[in-house]
Amino acid sequence: MLSSSLRPTTRPQGTVYLVGAGPGAVDLLTLRALRLLEAADIVFHDALVSPEIVSLALRAEKIAVGKRCGRQSTVQHFINKRLVDAARTHRVIVRLKGGDPSIFGRSDEELRALRVAGIACEIVPGITAALAASASLGRPLTLRGVARSFAFVTPRHGEGEPAHDWARGATACDAGAIYMGVGDSAQTAARLMEAGKSGTTPVAIVTDASLPGERVMWTTLGQLAENASSFGPGPTLLLFGPQFVPRPEEPRSTASTHPGRAPRVSLG
Repeated sequence: MLSSSLRPTTRPQGTVYLVGAGPGAVDLLTLRALRLLEAADIVFHDALVSPEIVSLALRAEKIAVGKRCGRQSTVQHFINKRLVDAARTHRVIVRLKGGDPSIFGRSDEELRALRVAGIACEIVPGITAALAASASLGRPLTLRGVARSFAFVTPRHGEGEPAHDWARGATACDAGAIYMGVGDSAQTAARLMEAGKSGTTPVAIVTDASLPGERVMWTTLGQLAENASSFGPGPTLLLFGPQFVPRPEEPRSTASTHPGRAPRVSLG
């Protein structure tokens, strides 16, 4: 039940745009996202959005409303209220989210609050981490004749929410991406294998996909817990499936972007 304080009392003036900031690299931001940042009066941004992208909103007031696992975070209902209040005093409001707002971005809670309050709102898609990681690895997410289905899953669930059988959905597909699953990699691997995935299933661990400090490790589901523990801070994604077998020339682990990648294009 949404608080009555979120219901409209005056005619709203602005539009709230839920904008995907992409995986981190500035030149993977969409043109539409860039134009909205340049036009924004106020920007509410997640913790995972890079300062370089936030700084593109030259004229906007910038407010951090980050939500990070295990760290102090802004409560979701407070974010909802800030968006509603901002729409009554500003014309262009950007809610800037890492990756794509519709993939584990909690966009639904914010959209529902805005609609109840009578606020115009819109989603602007961004490049999610799985797409950026697969591009960095030079691997398709789907592979003809081998991986015809792909799952986007996360083991995490919000406080007070019932546990979800995410592993069943993941194992029903040929390949997949696991968001927010490396923190408890032993449990993540165990759940997938209990649901039917083989311990020999290839896995790519990618941290800071698309950024200069990107790190990659090739492993298997059975060895995931042992290898994932060597990764430090940074948003980390697990990709599993037959297409994530390392090529003979690829090192088991890399600590920087791949040498064969084309140079990034600056937006500055």
